[in-house]
Amino acid sequence: MTSRFSKTILLGLLLFSSGTLWAQEMDHGSSSNLQIGFGLLELPFLILCVVFAFLTARELRGGKLGRGMTLLAWGFLIMAVGHLHMQIDHIFQLNIFQVLMGEPIATIAWYLTLVFTWGLSGYGFYLIYKASSS
Repeated sequence: MTSRFSKTILLGLLLFSSGTLWAQEMDHGSSSNLQIGFGLLELPFLILCVVFAFLTARELRGGKLGRGMTLLAWGFLIMAVGHLHMQIDHIFQLNIFQVLMGEPIATIAWYLTLVFTWGLSGYGFYLIYKASSS
């Protein structure tokens, strides 16, 4: 029963993702209600992933596996904040980073944050890989 439930959830997420991509492709850059709706639906899934990432990291209690999951959780949290920022910018045309830091510094900060997020996630996955292969 649990396996069937997991497969159903996974299929639903895949269909939702493909529907979001299709809607964004069909939209051609305008601010339609459909695209805004799909963008807002993304946020609860991000929050749920962040919560479960931190819960999993806490349950693993240290070690390479726990450290890796903690790094992934922090990477997911930073990514979720970035996605929230993108939705605010898309819906309200308000780039919070540019307002706080100015145009050139905000762009540099955005790219550095992306690299930092990928670094946390990559190193976290590396630690999990090393822990699982030893």
